[in-house]
Amino acid sequence: MGTEIRADYQQQFLFPVCLEDWVGPNHPARFIREVVDALNLQELGFAQRVSEDGRPGYAADLLLKVWLYGYMNGVRSPRKLERACHEHVSLLWLTGRNAPDHNTLWRFWRGHRGALRAVLRAILRLAVRGGMVELVLHAVDGTKVIAQASKERLRTRHSLEKELGVLDAAIDEVLEETAEAGAAEAIASGYRLPEQWQQAVLRREQLRELMQQIEHDDRGQIHELERGARLAKTRSAGTALTHNAQAVVDATGGLIVASEVLEENTDNHALVPMLEEVKQNLGASARETLADAGYYSGAELAGAEEHGFAVLVNEQAGPSTPDIAPPDFHHSRFHYDAAADCCICPRGEKLPFERVKVDPQRWRDQARVYRCKSFRSCPVREQCSRDPRGRSIRISPHQQAMLRQREKQQQPGMRDLLRQRAQIIEPVFGIIKEVMGFRRFSVAGPENVRTQWALICTAFNLRKLFRRWCANQFRLAPHLVASP
Repeated sequence: MGTEIRADYQQQFLFPVCLEDWVGPNHPARFIREVVDALNLQELGFAQRVSEDGRPGYAADLLLKVWLYGYMNGVRSPRKLERACHEHVSLLWLTGRNAPDHNTLWRFWRGHRGALRAVLRAILRLAVRGGMVELVLHAVDGTKVIAQASKERLRTRHSLEKELGVLDAAIDEVLEETAEAGAAEAIASGYRLPEQWQQAVLRREQLRELMQQIEHDDRGQIHELERGARLAKTRSAGTALTHNAQAVVDATGGLIVASEVLEENTDNHALVPMLEEVKQNLGASARETLADAGYYSGAELAGAEEHGFAVLVNEQAGPSTPDIAPPDFHHSRFHYDAAADCCICPRGEKLPFERVKVDPQRWRDQARVYRCKSFRSCPVREQCSRDPRGRSIRISPHQQAMLRQREKQQQPGMRDLLRQRAQIIEPVFGIIKEVMGFRRFSVAGPENVRTQWALICTAFNLRKLFRRWCANQFRLAPHLVASP
């Protein structure tokens, strides 16, 4: 009868342990090494350090392997990565028992943010060569990711005006006291205010700068540290300060083919920029790109046509009436007569031009508003609209592009194709948040935020490609990928 197995801390090896035996043949660390070795890092923008004096620096490929392996396995903190390089067998193997500290890892990140974002594009080129990406059907969408900063420092126009008033009164008071003490000439000759008042003057200048920026914000709010973050509702954290993270997903391989973080809280103006990012990454856009109603904008539809992008975008409910009109009086049933500059309702009544209105959410569109003048005598008034001023219709300057999109969706199979959007891209965001555990940015600043989101998307793609690599469906050769 055998005894129980226990650790033998006195055991010695006849031959040295081979580092190559520490990980199996289908280990993610081997996959990361093979991927990074297939990239031409210098052409991607990674600098090669040459040390004349002192200890040589860590190579870019070694540090990139650490970051990619960490993001692929949910370790995104430089300090945690430093500790993992000492403790995790997979990272000991991947780094050759080298252990860069957290300062080295962070300096590498900070100095190569553009190159780190370019890694996503380079790996996509590898996937295209391996037949993992097809330019047939893509879906675009955005998700709210909580910002690192707290919403406590979110400022509104009212709060800025209030604090500015307090600072102005305090600064004026100390200047009056100084003048009364007979030191006005000393101040004019270069006398400096006490340190706390110097800080008050500096703070006033910062607030004035924020006031200028908040005038251009459609929501009337701005964060002192995270200028690109916006207050929004989330399912997990309620109302929080968030970033609008965007992605485009390929329907064939399920890979993310474009990523970006917007400063705007909505997706209204993101369609064309995201498609341009896809074209830059892959060399062309898909035959069809699907988007939800948040991307529906006359300017974006016209821009997509101008750039040759084929899109299918869900149409939003008509904004022309406070209640939802029945199908017979839907805004799509109203005909626009450009020659007469009026709209014609399904009953043949003319709606004359009333005014030009700028949509607060789609400020690039200055819609022309046409309103019914005979609504008091209209027999179907209650069915058409409950607006006490009569039914109104907004006509975008890009009305023809919107009509062509509507006609395209009436073609056979297009509505069925559009219904595939959710099943293509929604699971991707679910995996990123639930499986990979990325619900909050750990960095601040627009460049850092864009870089972290690009690395998250890169890690998602690597997890997908790793399964194919294990099944011998995806193989790489050294230095196949150059900078796009």
